[in-house]
Amino acid sequence: MKPSAFEYHRPETVDEAVTLLSDLSEAELMAGNQSLSIVMANRLANPDHIIDINAVDELSHIDATGDAVDVGALTRHCDIEHSDVLTEEYAVLSESAGQIAGPTVRNRGTIGGSIGEADPAGNYPCVLVAMGGELELASTDGRRTVDADDYFIAYMMTDIEEDELITAARFPTDPFPAARTGMTFLGQKRAAQTWPTLSVAGAVRVDDPDAAEPAIEEARIGLANAADVPLRIEAVEAAVEGEPLVDATVENAGEIAYEQVSPAAEMHADETYKRELAREYTKRALRTAYDRAIA
Repeated sequence: MKPSAFEYHRPETVDEAVTLLSDLSEAELMAGNQSLSIVMANRLANPDHIIDINAVDELSHIDATGDAVDVGALTRHCDIEHSDVLTEEYAVLSESAGQIAGPTVRNRGTIGGSIGEADPAGNYPCVLVAMGGELELASTDGRRTVDADDYFIAYMMTDIEEDELITAARFPTDPFPAARTGMTFLGQKRAAQTWPTLSVAGAVRVDDPDAAEPAIEEARIGLANAADVPLRIEAVEAAVEGEPLVDATVENAGEIAYEQVSPAAEMHADETYKRELAREYTKRALRTAYDRAIA
């Protein structure tokens, strides 16, 4: 099957893009085109207009601003994966990018497209929620920011209007100075091109990496495909903060994760299995992030 007929538009600025979104009915944005073309080819979406934003250069960037890392919505997965800035200062984001599908998808797919799709199994939504990030949205009325916790409302439903465009995702760096922080992104996938059965984004900041038993000052744990939205588990974080990471603490954190998730069963993973994955991968993420923080 082939897509139905549509009119093609290629704006070169954000203002042009949002004006088209506002003026045209039945319009869809196209960025990396890793999802839209599939649903259009199967006639599951039949937009009258396609707004191709690949010529909007201002949407492609990775900037460290001092208190945050700002990633433009059109930035490709491969650029995030191989960014020196992110590898050094925000490894949870670069590692999450490196685990998306295969090289072909990573060369074309974008962070804005992934977050806009809002699949609870997605890597970037998981990191964004876990790390307390925010999104910048643009429309003809101007720009606004929305916290990740407020953006993801329900299964693949978000706080974005039809005439709004994601321009950037921001990830705070203030709570996680590189010298005292460890980060990781772990997950289980049946095959490279599938969604992960479950993933975990983790970060740990310690008080003194050189101490005999560094205490955790702050921790972050977020899970993908463990609920109908990306899930941050603050109870796990509270359970490990204020003391060194010992086996008993890790085991307790895993049990909390098991109880806190509410995963949907899939063909190859029932609810109990996903809960067990949440327990195990939460423990692995905490251990890995802690080891990196004190290395």
